[in-house]
Amino acid sequence: LLWYQRRVRATSKTCIYGYRWLLFRIMLGAGLIKIWGDRCWRDLTCMDYHYETQPVPNPLSWFLHHAPAEWHKMETLGNHIVELLLPWLLIVPHRKVAAFAGVAQILFQTIIIISGNFSFLNWLTMLPAIFCFDDEILRSLFSTTTQHYVTVVEKLSIKFQNKPARYQRAVLNGMIGMLLMFLSIPVVQNLLSSRQQMNTSFDSFRLVNTYGAFGSITKERTEVILEGTTDQVITPQTQWLEYEFKCKPGSVTRRPCVISPYHYRLDWLMWFAAFQQYHHNPWFVNLVAKLLEGNKKVRQLIERDPFQNETLIPTYIRAQHYRYQYTPLAKESGAVWNRKYLKPYMNPVSLDQLREWRESSGFLRKPKKEAHTKSKDPLKDAGSKETPRKPRKYFNFDKENLGYPIVGLLMVLGLLVLRLFRRELDMYYDSSVGTVDKEIQDLMARATHIDQDLSGTGEESARANIEDLTRDCLDGKEKAE
Repeated sequence: LLWYQRRVRATSKTCIYGYRWLLFRIMLGAGLIKIWGDRCWRDLTCMDYHYETQPVPNPLSWFLHHAPAEWHKMETLGNHIVELLLPWLLIVPHRKVAAFAGVAQILFQTIIIISGNFSFLNWLTMLPAIFCFDDEILRSLFSTTTQHYVTVVEKLSIKFQNKPARYQRAVLNGMIGMLLMFLSIPVVQNLLSSRQQMNTSFDSFRLVNTYGAFGSITKERTEVILEGTTDQVITPQTQWLEYEFKCKPGSVTRRPCVISPYHYRLDWLMWFAAFQQYHHNPWFVNLVAKLLEGNKKVRQLIERDPFQNETLIPTYIRAQHYRYQYTPLAKESGAVWNRKYLKPYMNPVSLDQLREWRESSGFLRKPKKEAHTKSKDPLKDAGSKETPRKPRKYFNFDKENLGYPIVGLLMVLGLLVLRLFRRELDMYYDSSVGTVDKEIQDLMARATHIDQDLSGTGEESARANIEDLTRDCLDGKEKAE
């Protein structure tokens, strides 16, 4: 591939429209999943809840949540326009139309970044939008000097383009385009289905996927709060100390943080854990066990550990379930959240109580002679025998996946054809380099001759221009080599 790229400079249409097709699927999939999903997207009320219930709010989310209801309806309507209508402009073969669509998508992602912490998701979504702009538009983003050197390189690169190279390039791009179209068939079927799946792959290599986000909006925010104690016996008088995570809501007086494009994965998972029971999330129970052990690496994931002293380790940890709401706009108490206790999320547990469950679940290495049992609930004695694992199939050529090896075989054959013509392309390449080198030498000789004629005439500006021309020629020669 490196040998192939040295002879071809321009970006192929397959690459350009491949990235536009990616952005099209991301945006249209996100828009359709909303239409098929929560009713609040259809009655334009989802933004009334979004800023309060999103995974990790930022400081601006509190102010945006208190905007008027009419403004939230306009936000929801604008979201539908950007995700359902404007993506069609991405595949229009007109430079100004595609540029308009690219600018709209970048601005939309910027607004989302400002309004919440969605890690690197929106930053990555901006990258395919760059392929909506041609060289004339991108050229204006750079200095005049950079534009001048790019022009020299473009003129020199024309000498390297020959018919065999263009032919082989067209064959390879055509094969890649056929592969993209073939892999896009189930993706298009999924987009047109009323039972649309989001963030799903339909091929083993996950090359062309379907995307989507926030098909449903939670109307209430609940949080799981971890608490620990050093008491040996749990009594009504036991004092429980809260763990404070890096960015997720905990203390009602702590202001939301800004982490985008960084991603606190544990804080994000805690948001999902609040929707389910703890035994549906084995990682949560293992997190509690690691905190009971005083694991240093796990403690680094916590913003404020009430047992920071290495010699002080909690004997019991419990989890409480709270409902969180933003404080009113006119309230001057300094608090950002109001919270209300709902129910226990996980009863107090000790490290000894979790040992057997961790061994059966694979989180802790167990003795070889012990029986293999696996409990669904670490706090219950009832367990189930572990079923034997089925052998993994690395190759499965059924009828549904038969097209993938065929397309792969065609790709390999195409690369072999390109390899057979390598010697012929090398001859054309060497001749092109010799022609360009000769032209550069002639141009430098002419510049030197003019410089000698101008010597002693006092035309310093002319001599400076000649020096710039000579320098450009030398730079062009180095780039050509």
